[in-house]
Amino acid sequence: LLMYVVGPTMSLGHINQHGTAAQKTRYLPDAAAGKTMFCFAITEPTAGSNSMRIQTVAKADGDRFKLNGSKVFITGVDVSDYAVVVARTTPHDQVKRKTDGFTVFIVDLKAKGVDFHAIDMSLVNPELQFTLFFDDVDLGPEDVLGEVDKGFNILFDLLNPERVTVGAMACGIGRFAIEKAVDYTAERVVFNGPIGAYQGVQHPLAAAKTQVELSSLMLRQAAWQFDRGEEAGAAANMAKYAGAEAGIMAVEASLQAHGGNGFTHEYGLYDLYSIARLLRTAPINRELILNYIGEKVMGMPRSY
Repeated sequence: LLMYVVGPTMSLGHINQHGTAAQKTRYLPDAAAGKTMFCFAITEPTAGSNSMRIQTVAKADGDRFKLNGSKVFITGVDVSDYAVVVARTTPHDQVKRKTDGFTVFIVDLKAKGVDFHAIDMSLVNPELQFTLFFDDVDLGPEDVLGEVDKGFNILFDLLNPERVTVGAMACGIGRFAIEKAVDYTAERVVFNGPIGAYQGVQHPLAAAKTQVELSSLMLRQAAWQFDRGEEAGAAANMAKYAGAEAGIMAVEASLQAHGGNGFTHEYGLYDLYSIARLLRTAPINRELILNYIGEKVMGMPRSY
């Protein structure tokens, strides 16, 4: 699931919207055919949610660049052929706006100077997380995605689809968990009747079902607005927030309904909790979403 976010939604979405004709011809057909994979690299050890603190640098060398630095918590590097990488190309003290001075590059992960190491995660998920290193990686103008020093302009374009995609994932997890619980509680008999008949089991599942469907409606609104070219930031952020919370609520209710069986590999529920809980934190945490809603939607003062 996570590769769908970092590949088609983020990396390929940027190439499709902002790539040159040559870049689209080179990368998109093979990616669409499943022959090549992409990951997305922006997070750094000292720059998590505050992307303005990125320290990975692409220093100009004529019309080429030398890329140096590191990225962390990068999904699926081991199964990817390329990474879409955000780097600073002009020092912070030399730009007029704090969002200037960043450039997006398409980096061949087999290039000289690229290395990566898996992070030992507690997360139960098929996609692994990596620290990605760049040591004097040579990049040319053909590797620049969009305009030099204007990278953040194109990053903002796909924040809303990212939010919608992640919210949809969370909703799907929630629906699946509820369906499993409904089936299980109809068959599990205790005290001469199915446990699904007991309100203590039934009501948490019904409440979770309600939240999942409500978040699905917000997701559809956000997707509709985005497809029509309308401002979708409010709906997309609300959809991601609501989907993530509903997904966790649904998995927890399903786990409780399954009792001890919910923690066995046979039923596969606890693994869902791991990914559902991750989606509350990444790729944007709920606190930043609430900041956005408070400031951008409700007009409240900025806190940072």
